[in-house]
Amino acid sequence: MTAIRHTLQRDVFLPTDEKLVGVVHVTKAGKRKKSSFLCAVVTTDNPTQAYVYKVKKSDRGDTYKKRQQWLLRNLKLVDGKDAVKECGDFDLHFDKNYKWVATNSSEKNTFVSSLWKLCQRYLSRKKPDFVNVNPLLLEFDAVSVGSSGSTVSHQETTSADLEDYQVLSEREKSDLERMMTECDYSITNAEAFTEQLTKDLLELDGANIQAIMCSEQQVQGLMSLFDKAVQEVDKIETQLNGYDTILSGVKSHMELMEDKDRLMKVQRNNEEKLLSQLSSLVEKLNFPEEYIDALEGDLSSPYKIQECTAAAKKLQQCMDEHIHPCLYKLRGVTDQKKLFDNLRKNFAIQLSKHLNNFFIKMGLDGGIRTMPYTPELTIPKHHNSHRDLAPYTELMLWLRQADYTSFMQIAKVYVSSISKLYDREIKDFFESARMRLQGKSLLEAKRYGLSSTKLTGSINDLSKSKSRSGSLIDTVHSSQADISMDKYRFDKIFEQVMTELEPAVTSEQEFCTMFFHLSHDPAEMDFMDLSFSSNEVEFEEDCMDGASFTKRKNLESERMMGELFSTLEQELQYFIAFSDKLDPHNTMYMLVRISSYVSGTSYKFTQSSFLSIVLGSCLVMVKRNFDKNVKSLIQEVKEAKVSKKSRCGIVSFVTQFKEFCVQAEHIFQGAERRIDLDKAYKSLIETVFDSLQRLSVEHQKTPSSVILFENYHHLLATLSELKITCLEDERKEAKVKYQEHLQAYITNYLGHPLEKLNHFFEGLQAKVAQGVKEDEVGYQLAFSKQELRKVIKEYPGKEVKKGLENLYRKVEKHLCDEENLLQVVWHLMQDEFIRQYKHYEDVIQRCYPGSKISMEFTITDILDYFSNIAQSH
Repeated sequence: MTAIRHTLQRDVFLPTDEKLVGVVHVTKAGKRKKSSFLCAVVTTDNPTQAYVYKVKKSDRGDTYKKRQQWLLRNLKLVDGKDAVKECGDFDLHFDKNYKWVATNSSEKNTFVSSLWKLCQRYLSRKKPDFVNVNPLLLEFDAVSVGSSGSTVSHQETTSADLEDYQVLSEREKSDLERMMTECDYSITNAEAFTEQLTKDLLELDGANIQAIMCSEQQVQGLMSLFDKAVQEVDKIETQLNGYDTILSGVKSHMELMEDKDRLMKVQRNNEEKLLSQLSSLVEKLNFPEEYIDALEGDLSSPYKIQECTAAAKKLQQCMDEHIHPCLYKLRGVTDQKKLFDNLRKNFAIQLSKHLNNFFIKMGLDGGIRTMPYTPELTIPKHHNSHRDLAPYTELMLWLRQADYTSFMQIAKVYVSSISKLYDREIKDFFESARMRLQGKSLLEAKRYGLSSTKLTGSINDLSKSKSRSGSLIDTVHSSQADISMDKYRFDKIFEQVMTELEPAVTSEQEFCTMFFHLSHDPAEMDFMDLSFSSNEVEFEEDCMDGASFTKRKNLESERMMGELFSTLEQELQYFIAFSDKLDPHNTMYMLVRISSYVSGTSYKFTQSSFLSIVLGSCLVMVKRNFDKNVKSLIQEVKEAKVSKKSRCGIVSFVTQFKEFCVQAEHIFQGAERRIDLDKAYKSLIETVFDSLQRLSVEHQKTPSSVILFENYHHLLATLSELKITCLEDERKEAKVKYQEHLQAYITNYLGHPLEKLNHFFEGLQAKVAQGVKEDEVGYQLAFSKQELRKVIKEYPGKEVKKGLENLYRKVEKHLCDEENLLQVVWHLMQDEFIRQYKHYEDVIQRCYPGSKISMEFTITDILDYFSNIAQSH
């Protein structure tokens, strides 16, 4: 076992800096065929760790390998199975219970004892339990209850036991080899070797004692030197004590000087801080005399306004300076603050009076300037007024911050004065536009006393006359030259209206936003709480809902503009209604124009533009008028009737649908509201199709198929010419219905011109269908060659030509002249007649082969008949 222990230490644990303490040869319980070694090991480095390894010998060779390892601190229980009886079984409890059987009980006891010693030495807490183990094996426990001396002895013994094996170092090996070389006889004579070693040791001890005795005199000299050194140290210590006594007085004086110096520094720092604070306070509250003179002066010139603006900014800056609350106890600070308050109040009153007078005068002067009527359709521009007010912009910002009440009052005065001016200008502008639509100038209207009240009456009369004449259909049915002139005039006037409104409203909105600083401070967005519009409650609710600053700013601008242009939306709606009653087609022009303005394709409106909001509201009205006109047109198509005393021809609403499409396509060319027109097209053409079907049944003089294919041909030509994308399916449907009803008419009225011959061949084909062969059907008495010749003789060429002439006259009577479809119908009838002729000839050849029976006229004759009849008419 010693050799195995030595081998395990050398080959397995020494390479990993580990030391073998205990080993036992074991096999697993129940499986005794494969043996292994349990090894208790400690590491040589710090901190020391203890392990239990399972080592097995390889199947090939004499090498050993570690198979499994456990930390000693994870050991929970050691079960020896029997503390009295010797047995080789024992259990080790780590993460699970491992059962082992040692080759002999002595190895087991030694290994268990080694485990216990390792646990006592390296495990300070949570030591495993040892059960069913002989107490004699746990000898450390017995010794520990004795004296301390025996405990130390036992610890040394335990340490010696744990270190019973120590590998020689390289130097020890070399010294041992050298010594044994010098004593060759040591191998054969151990006693002589021992005596030699003892003799050498005695010689070394004697040499050491002699060396110590020789050095005694030197030691005595050294001690005397130490005594002298102590005396010198005492002298130095006495001198140092004297110095300390002197320095103690100096120290107290220095500490006193340091305290005074520190107090002087504190005083100097405080004085510097006080001076800096006072200098900063004076600089903040300093308001030069020239600024006071400027604020107490007037605002009569631009230079004065600039001086007042600079002084007001400086005053506001001084009032907004942050001052520590403690500094308000200074009399100079309170006096200066009172001065600032008085200057602010006095200048705010002065500025308010000046601007109030300016706004009132501007409203009166503007009204006087706009009294003369000019021949041009224009809105007076307010650029001069805006230019005159521009220098006051920064003062208005100051006033808003300094005296909010006065600022709101000025805003009220501005809105009250300028809104009256804009109301007069807007009303005169739209009144002039309405008169121009009627072909009169505003000057003539004023001259003859045609006020807006009388214009209302003229509109009502126009409405009554329009309702009597048939609305949109009658308008389309009027003179084409007049329509073109009226449409050009309306389009030009409406474009001029939009062109004049845009700069007037936009420039005023931009000026108000700049002058009243509507986008300046989001914390004061309750500005203009002046009852500007009926939407005030909605605005407040929007603010309470936490709307964004941009939205609130836009609402402020919209509210102020709504009060300034209070009549704009009303006048626009009145103008739209007037134009619609004047001519329903004007609605389409307005729909396209207003849509382009709202979408920004004509002018670069922003979403917050007041005019774009007003036009958006008017666009809804125009769209409703357009839908109403389309519904009215559809209803008129549904109720349309034609005269039953004459042939029908092209129905009036089909012609009018074409004219409507042509004009609509011209108006909506490139427009964004194309979808509205497409919906109207869909509804209108569906109604046209249904009404054509109804009229074709109701009309008694013209065949229904003629009414349908003529009108569908007209619709097909219209849709093919205009190439309306959304009506492509309807165009294809019109083409199919045109061809379908045309073929029905040809089939119905051409019929079977050779009636008896047709009956003969129908009977012949019936016999063939019953099973009679085609070449044998001639033997039937009713279908003999003689009967066939008899029937053919009844249709000579003259009779055929005469029947065709009667047919041509009937077709000519049915068809109208507008579509020029007579020759088309006649040509198709010719093709149908030739087809029947070829069919008869084919039947004769198959059923009567070799009989040389044929018709008394040929295809050439048929072509001549049709051609001569067409040319003669």
